[in-house]
Amino acid sequence: MHALPRKLSFEELTELFEGPTRFVRVLAEREDPLGQARAVLDALPEEDRVEALGAHPRIGERPPSGRSAREQGTEEDPEVLAELGLLNRDYEERFGFRFVVFVDGRPRSAIVPVLRERLTRSRAEELATGCAELVAIARDRWRSR
Repeated sequence: MHALPRKLSFEELTELFEGPTRFVRVLAEREDPLGQARAVLDALPEEDRVEALGAHPRIGERPPSGRSAREQGTEEDPEVLAELGLLNRDYEERFGFRFVVFVDGRPRSAIVPVLRERLTRSRAEELATGCAELVAIARDRWRSR
């Protein structure tokens, strides 16, 4: 398990956060980027927070990175994948950004009720929750390197 680093490169942060977003560019200039990540996200304009969430793969789809594929597991139940696909679409239509959740080893079927519950929240709550989950994922990725 690795302690949180004092400095990370743009490339390292791009890997941890799944893309070269404005958020990653700002973090790359900071000391203790993973320690400051949540505060940095909160200070960014909404469009930059939405961009950061959008860089993450949709739960249930084939992730672009091997790391995301391992985190999302191998459960391939067609009914679960179809339901996640529908719920992801509903979520994005309702909130205007991607659903992000720290899977933490749970099977995809365990994410279905989480996504359903989060669909009942306000947009502001979900934007904050999604950002918190995004940071939790990146911190866990760093620690499990």
